Formats: sequence, structure tokens, C-alpha cells
Amino acid sequence: MTKTISQRDLADIIRRPLITEKATRLMENNQYTFDVALKATKPEIKAAVEAMFEVKVVSVQTLRKPLKKKRVGRFVGYKAQYKRAIVRLADGDSIDLFPDV
Repeated sequence: MTKTISQRDLADIIRRPLITEKATRLMENNQYTFDVALKATKPEIKAAVEAMFEVKVVSVQTLRKPLKKKRVGRFVGYKAQYKRAIVRLADGDSIDLFPDV
């Protein structure tokens, strides 16, 4: 049973592209890294990237960092949790993250 997702929901799944040294190295292998919503699934991420950038996605890898404690004086809390997705595109497809730079 497949759940249909509206275009607005797809845009909310992808938060922003990640621009780090590792992510830039991965771009050479046609892999792009994005911060995504915590509850996003791999099929939803694939559909969102294909719809937003009009490319063919081959695979999606996700990672969620574990919670880390943060202490301020005697108060203990946790750092915000996030989820990242590494998306591999088909040969010949690419995403232009820096237009006209």
C-alpha cells in the first residue's frame, strides 16, 4: 500500500543541501548530501529529490546521529538531533548547487 505525497510535502522533506569537505568530495562521485526531516523515509527522500531537481536517483543512504548530552551549569539537556541523506544519482544526471558562481 503506497501513500501518495503532495508536492508541498515533498518540498518539506528536504531541508537543505550540505556543503562540507566530505560532501564536496562525494559530489565528484555523483553523490549529494542533504539534511532531511527526521521522519522522512528512503522512498520519500528519493521521490522528493527526483521531483525537485528532475533527476534519476539510484540509491539513498541515511544516517541519524545519536543524542549527545549538553550541560549548562547544573542543567543537563540534549543537542538537537538531525538526519542526513546521501543520494546517488544516475550517470549523466547532476544537481547544480552553485548556479552562476
